[in-house]
Amino acid sequence: MTTEVMPIESASVQTMIDQHHINRLSADYMHALDRLDVEALKQVFHQDAQVDYGFFKGSAIEFCEVAIGSLKDFEATHHSICQSRIDVFGERAHGEVYLQAMHRSNENDLPKDFTVWGRYVDEYEKRDGVWKIAFRAEIFDFVREDPCTDQWLREEEAPLRGKRGDDDLSRIVFNKKR
Repeated sequence: MTTEVMPIESASVQTMIDQHHINRLSADYMHALDRLDVEALKQVFHQDAQVDYGFFKGSAIEFCEVAIGSLKDFEATHHSICQSRIDVFGERAHGEVYLQAMHRSNENDLPKDFTVWGRYVDEYEKRDGVWKIAFRAEIFDFVREDPCTDQWLREEEAPLRGKRGDDDLSRIVFNKKR
């Protein structure tokens, strides 16, 4: 049995490279949210980028301040990327990125979890060789609020726990590589 090797087109390789860089924007976005790093959050957007989150429509750079300001009120957050679909058209691209975001609050000494399932609908532009978000809208598909049920995690000393800011283990490890 003979297997024919198909040549890889350089345009296909460039598209995969572009998709990788674009997907990294969402990973960096989520990381910045959970670490409360407003400057890192701003880096995923072009300076003139716009956003529509329903409750906030306007400058993405201004939104970064609002987002980090509101997330500081939570005891912890955990933002995750699910599947994404990125279509690249030269120096422009659009995408749909599924997300799950968990928020821990503590109201009247009653811990609660607020979970969001949704999608980002994005437009990306490559300027001066760098991909960034030019427009982002957040669509809420489902939300759920539940009483906290992780008593074991609160009482157990052994598990490594996520932390806000630069004290999180991920920040310590990534900062070593610089």
